[in-house]
Amino acid sequence: MSSAIDITPMVPEGTPIISAYGGGQFRVGSTVYQGSIIALPDQVIECSLSFDDNFNGNMLQPVIEATDKIDLLVVGCGESFHVPPKDLRSALKEHNIILEWMDTGAACRTFNVLLAEGRRVAAALIVTE
Repeated sequence: MSSAIDITPMVPEGTPIISAYGGGQFRVGSTVYQGSIIALPDQVIECSLSFDDNFNGNMLQPVIEATDKIDLLVVGCGESFHVPPKDLRSALKEHNIILEWMDTGAACRTFNVLLAEGRRVAAALIVTE
């Protein structure tokens, strides 16, 4: 190869790119968070999200408060896919937020790609062991 082309996406400084996850933690940039997180375009919030029968829109209040910054919420529901609560999609829709629900690994990757594309995205990520 005579010349190389850098294909690393350019993201603004301070953008919360998820660089690692697993073992009950997330690494966002150079910061390690123990437990579940909510990642917004400009900040990361530690939280007590877990997937159980009580998972609801109230747990996502920081996302709802950031509706001026986001259009899409990617939820990582743990190591394996779980069906999202029935009322969650409609609760978020009231705030013009689209819900994408997937396992946590896929959610981390999707969040990074969409954020690098300049999309207005947030992620609610449940830890994996």
